[in-house]
Amino acid sequence: MKKVLLGLLAIGLTTQAFSQIVKTEELSEVTVYATNYKYLNDVNTGEVASLPVQMLERKVASFDVKDSDYYQDDWDLYRINFYIPQGKILAAYDRDGKLVRTAERFENINLPDAVKKSVLERFPGWTITKDVYLVNYHDKKGVSKKYKLKLENGDKVVRVKLDEQGNFM
Repeated sequence: MKKVLLGLLAIGLTTQAFSQIVKTEELSEVTVYATNYKYLNDVNTGEVASLPVQMLERKVASFDVKDSDYYQDDWDLYRINFYIPQGKILAAYDRDGKLVRTAERFENINLPDAVKKSVLERFPGWTITKDVYLVNYHDKKGVSKKYKLKLENGDKVVRVKLDEQGNFM
């Protein structure tokens, strides 16, 4: 019994000694480029935005029209819809896969601190019961962001619009 255990131990240790040989292989070069980096830079708020919004915007930026099932060379513009329960993005791509424009709408998301602070200063004692975040992106015109808020204080209801810096419109 001792000989069998010592034999198994010796075999177990010797197989591990041979497993330490590592083969090195040289891989070919891979070029990574972001086609729609300008879109992500423009819509980025600089502070922690709502996670579903960031996730869907990254999905829009990384979408490749040329790999889709309905890509055809003779079309100049492709309109793609992206949906999640919190919102949607309607995106337009050109034939090269570049993002031309988007229309985005999200409901009940995490608001930026500037918007929360502006509402608190102007409407103390009011609560935000509903919010809608609207983004319009155009590759030449840039981006515009709006927040539509529904505020309630008892039986009073007020609807306000703000930009991303917290300025009332």
